[in-house]
Amino acid sequence: MSDDTPSDHVEKTDAEWRKQLTGEQYRVTRQHGTERAFAHPLHNEKRQGIYNCICCKAPLFSSEAKFDSGTGWPSYYESVAPQSVSEHSDQSLLMQRTEVRCARCQAHLGHVFPDGPKPTGQRYCINGAALDLAVDEDSNDPQDI
Repeated sequence: MSDDTPSDHVEKTDAEWRKQLTGEQYRVTRQHGTERAFAHPLHNEKRQGIYNCICCKAPLFSSEAKFDSGTGWPSYYESVAPQSVSEHSDQSLLMQRTEVRCARCQAHLGHVFPDGPKPTGQRYCINGAALDLAVDEDSNDPQDI
């Protein structure tokens, strides 16, 4: 995936992000933080819908691609569209990882690893604080994941 950003790129000042987001959302998305495992309720969310960026509301992941990775963070085997996220080399914490950001506003979402399930083999390990679930009201039964 390229580092190109979509034409509707969102830029705000640090003060604007701080005003819009909670402290935890700001720490995770704007300061590249990581929430504690199992701390956010979205890791165990089973309702169907689309997971949007908490910062700019861009659609990022679908409940159809969500799976229980056992890590304590919401995990997906693919994004809703290749251009919805961007991937960046991350060499922090003395290891080589691939950081995942929202392509529209560059919010830090989490990391992607090559140990996920079929069909992609990818595990997008995403901070719940970076997401906002838009529930599909037409689907009343929780997804069995």
